[in-house]
Amino acid sequence: MNPDLPDTDLRLPANADVVLVVDDVPDNIAPLVDALEEAGYAVRVATGGEAALQLAARAQPDIVLLDAVMPGMDGFEVARRLTADEATAAIPIVFMTGLAETEHVVAAFAAGGTDYVTKPIKPREVLARVATHLQAARTQRQARLALDAFGHATLVVRERDGRRIWQTALARKLLGEHFGGAETVTPPEVIAWVARESLRRRAGADPLSLTVARGARRITFTLHPMPEETLEDSGDGEWLIVMRESDDAAVIAAVALACTLTAREAEVLYWVVKGKTNRDIGDILGTSPRTITKHLEHVFEKLGVETRTAAAALALSRVKELARP
Repeated sequence: MNPDLPDTDLRLPANADVVLVVDDVPDNIAPLVDALEEAGYAVRVATGGEAALQLAARAQPDIVLLDAVMPGMDGFEVARRLTADEATAAIPIVFMTGLAETEHVVAAFAAGGTDYVTKPIKPREVLARVATHLQAARTQRQARLALDAFGHATLVVRERDGRRIWQTALARKLLGEHFGGAETVTPPEVIAWVARESLRRRAGADPLSLTVARGARRITFTLHPMPEETLEDSGDGEWLIVMRESDDAAVIAAVALACTLTAREAEVLYWVVKGKTNRDIGDILGTSPRTITKHLEHVFEKLGVETRTAAAALALSRVKELARP
């Protein structure tokens, strides 16, 4: 097959799975490419590491069959770069190698490989492996989409270094909006919480969630061991984190309406109801405690009360009244 063929092959159905085959000697894998095409796959071929990365970024293959030993950038480095890039991290990688020694197999998996086959390549065996890994990847993708649809932003974090192994689109969006930073870097406060919580879980303590507030928006994290792991053996493993976002804007708007307050006064009163001090509220809203005190003075005057407790009680009462049918 010509590696310079366009990404769309009119001979194949539009929904054909794309297989990227990477080998520096294409003649060695010609029978495999023929077998894949006969099975209905859209095959793309790269003859080097750099070309493989460029083609993977452009074609977004469903699976990569990767030669381990190549001149220049070898297959292990290609795999590391693919798994480090959010756009290609979820693509299963099957190494093709004549190196069957344990250290090479370990290196393949450490670089991000999903599986490996030994050379000389047996096309029927590879076809079976491809079908299995494509089905698994498809199932994972559907599960992640379902989690997003139900509002459960989900990610997997490696405990050792806090790296995000994978994440749903909603998780990536929420983390970017709340924390910014690189798409594979977990926020420091979340890494610290994972470390504390994993120790607590192994000691048999009740689970504690993490809630981070950004103004009126809050994001809550809960931690779960991966389904295939137990609490005892996940020390160097991975943790599943489920995130839920709460937006207090609607509640604050109701407080403003029920109590005839400005938006800022309603925001301050909302956090008073939540039990926050003036200093806490200032930190949340990005202003000084002195400014919060001034806002509260206006709130007390408008509500006809003299204390924080009375203001909080009256606000709750009026919002409940407003909510009645």
